[in-house]
Amino acid sequence: MTREALFAHLATGSTTVCRAWTVQRRDGTVMGFTDHDRDLAVDGVTCRADTGMTARALQQTTGLSVDNSEAVGALSDAAITEAEILAGRFDGAMVRSYLVNWAEPSEWTEQFRGTFGEITRSGGAFKAELRGLSEALNRQQGFAYQPACSAVLGDARCRFDTSQPGYFTERVVETMTEDRVFGFTSFGGFDDRWFESGRLEMLTGEAAGLVGVVKIDRLEGAARRIELWQSLGARVVAGDSFRVTAGCSKSAAACRTKFANFLNFRGFPHIPGEDWLTSYPVPDRPNTGGARFPQFGL
Repeated sequence: MTREALFAHLATGSTTVCRAWTVQRRDGTVMGFTDHDRDLAVDGVTCRADTGMTARALQQTTGLSVDNSEAVGALSDAAITEAEILAGRFDGAMVRSYLVNWAEPSEWTEQFRGTFGEITRSGGAFKAELRGLSEALNRQQGFAYQPACSAVLGDARCRFDTSQPGYFTERVVETMTEDRVFGFTSFGGFDDRWFESGRLEMLTGEAAGLVGVVKIDRLEGAARRIELWQSLGARVVAGDSFRVTAGCSKSAAACRTKFANFLNFRGFPHIPGEDWLTSYPVPDRPNTGGARFPQFGL
C-alpha cells in the first residue's frame, strides 16, 4: 500500500520527502503543484514544480474544529491566473495536500482535504484560505417560516423542470456592455421581465461556464435588454452563446400562475406579518379578531 510504504520510508530516519497539492475546480479542471524541484506524478495528477504555490503549516485536530490554513503562490499564465480568480473559477475548489517520497512518487499519504475559501490578490500573488471538511458543520441548518418560497427554482424541493419549452432559451450575444448588460435588436417570444431573477449561463467564449443572475429584463419594442447583478468576471463578446432561464420571484402568485407548481411551493404565504401581529382592533380596519383566511380555516 502507498501509505505503508511511505511510513516504512519515514521510519528509516533518512528521508526524501516533499509536499504536493492538487486543486480540482468545480468545472472539473484539475491542477497539481509541488515544492520539489521537479515535476511529480501523485495519485494520477502531474504536480508541477515551477508554479510557486506553497501552503503554510496545516493545523489539524482530532475533534470537530475546522482545520484552517492558507495556500499562497504567484499568479502566472502557466498556473493560476488573476483573470481566473476574478472570474470565480477557483471559488470552492477542492484542495488535497500530500506528503510524497520524491524518490518514489508512488509512496504518498494524504494529509489534508478541504476547499478554497476567501481568495485575495496583490502584488502579482494570491493568498487563499483553506477550509477543512468539518467547515460544513458550521453552516446553519433548517428552514425559516417566511411568506416567500425557500426553494431554488428547479431543485429537488421545487421539482419544476426548467428544461420545458417556454422557460429557457439559448441565444447568441449581439451587444455587450461592462460584461453584464446584454442588448438584442429582436428577442421576442417571452413576456417583459420574464427572465428577472433567472439564471444566465455562458456556453462558449472566454466566459464559458460562468453563471450570472438576471437583475433587469426589459422589452423595448422588438428589442430586449438583459442586465445582470454583477459582471461575469470574464470578457464576453458578440457571437458568444448563452442559456437563460426564466426567473422566479419566490411568491405564491408566481408559483401558481407562471410555473403551475403551487403544490411544491415552499413558503408560508398566510403567515401574519409583524405589522399585523402588533396591531389592535379599530372600527375602520378589518382586524376584528376573526379568522384572516376563513376559507382555509386560518
